Amino acid sequence: MKKWYNTIKEIAGPLVVVEKVPQVAFEEIVEIRDSKGNIRKGRVLEAGKDTAVVQLFTSTDGLDVESAEIAFLGETLKFGVSDSMLGRVFTGAGKVKDGGPEIIAEKYLDINGSPINPGMRQFPSEFIQTGISTIDGLNALVRGQKLPIFSGSGLPHSEIATQIAEQAQVVALQNGTDLVQAEEPFVVIFAAMGVTFEEAQFFIDSFEKTGAMERAALFINTASDPIVERITLPRLALTLGEYLAFEKNMHVLVILTDMTNYADALREVSASRKEIPGRRGYPGYLYTDLATLYERAGIVKGSTGSLTQIPILTMPDDDKQHPIPDLTGYITEGQIMVNRELHNQGIYPPIQPIGSLSRIGVNKKYSREDLSAVKEQMASSYAKGIEIKELALILGESALSETDKAYIKFAEAFENRYIRQGRRENRTILDTLDLSWDLLSILPKKELKKIKPEFIDKYSK
Repeated sequence: MKKWYNTIKEIAGPLVVVEKVPQVAFEEIVEIRDSKGNIRKGRVLEAGKDTAVVQLFTSTDGLDVESAEIAFLGETLKFGVSDSMLGRVFTGAGKVKDGGPEIIAEKYLDINGSPINPGMRQFPSEFIQTGISTIDGLNALVRGQKLPIFSGSGLPHSEIATQIAEQAQVVALQNGTDLVQAEEPFVVIFAAMGVTFEEAQFFIDSFEKTGAMERAALFINTASDPIVERITLPRLALTLGEYLAFEKNMHVLVILTDMTNYADALREVSASRKEIPGRRGYPGYLYTDLATLYERAGIVKGSTGSLTQIPILTMPDDDKQHPIPDLTGYITEGQIMVNRELHNQGIYPPIQPIGSLSRIGVNKKYSREDLSAVKEQMASSYAKGIEIKELALILGESALSETDKAYIKFAEAFENRYIRQGRRENRTILDTLDLSWDLLSILPKKELKKIKPEFIDKYSK
């Protein structure tokens, strides 16, 4: 039976301070009843000897210190999950948002998840094809990886995110020529935090128009929704992802956007708690908090499923050293950079080849033999082409050799044919490799120093 306490001392923003409450546990779920009998839920953020700080999942408007009562439920927040959640849209609190029927949960799981035993982790190596050449060909995404996208204000990261969600599939190459899809189902969980109403509608419409909604679950928190939902939402999405991956043996891709809004919500709650701020006012535990989310990606031995993450964040003032991208880069396995200069040139998707990095390579049995060498040669040749273009501005084109001019031609073709893609253009990895060899044919063969001669003889055009 619930025991109600009328010992609320203070209400500050989404936080409630309660006194004279023995045996309260961290992350314990609470219910708060106002003078009209309305019930609101929250969780314990801090538990002392006989005091507790509670974070409400909804607004504290209308709560009165004198009349409000609180009850501690003795359990952590659990989320009801089911594979029937695919094809549906939910709020940041996990409630049905699309007007459809309520979900009948198959299982209730703690939203904080359970740490994966390091000894049970399997090293990621199997390819996920996104259909975007600058990712597939240069910075491959593999199952079980966490690979963030670093963007900036006004850049088309939302369009890139939805294109990945619509096109991504698990494939393997057989005999270097045949693309084979994995037998296990591939699904996408899309979690949007603090977005505008227009962005939220854009995500929903994009999924519905392309038919991707059938294999996706969307969690949407708009800027007008309670800020606390932004902290809860990614945990709900990852809880569903873990269930589908490790219990239903599906390949799951979780896209989290925008992690900057998530971190800002964390900072606001931290300020309400009067905690000592760290860098740029963010709480000192920001690294740990982000790690608890990102480290939920992976492959577990004994399960045929996988959980892959693409967190997306906007860098304030395009600053890579800002705490959010800085800490994210330490935790994750590389980053995909969205470039403002390419965007200003009208190139989509404006993914920057130089500066983007995927630290995990694709196992050779899941890709064509020349993938790694072509990737290194393309990146190296583009970097050299950019360098020579800058040099030509100083010395003039007359000072350039024929090889130098070939590099400039390659760099321009690389931007206009390789980086530039249509919004609905879905290139297979074979399409990307064929295009790569076509572009490399611009350069003299003696310049292809990163590729084995047998590969040049076999694949060059």
